[in-house]
Amino acid sequence: MRRNRTMTLKEALEDFIKEYRLAPKLKEASVINIWENVTGKAITARTKKIYISNGVLHIYLSSAVVKNELMMLRESLKQQINTKAGEEVITQIVIH
Repeated sequence: MRRNRTMTLKEALEDFIKEYRLAPKLKEASVINIWENVTGKAITARTKKIYISNGVLHIYLSSAVVKNELMMLRESLKQQINTKAGEEVITQIVIH
């Protein structure tokens, strides 16, 4: 049986994301990809682990110097990440 209306792949993916409510998790995944663009390769190289839980970005670093520097730049980083994401995905940054 044929459908009367064909769907583009983009429309099918948008329907799938909407149906399974995947949009917030996809935004969170994009924030992790944005991290390197915002901080650069030097800080990314010293980042051991990064994840998001309930809108809080948790960052584990291997360098105390970088950790101290990022502690002072948390608000600026949060604003830059949310701007690149297109909406407020991150409400707080916790550096470990």
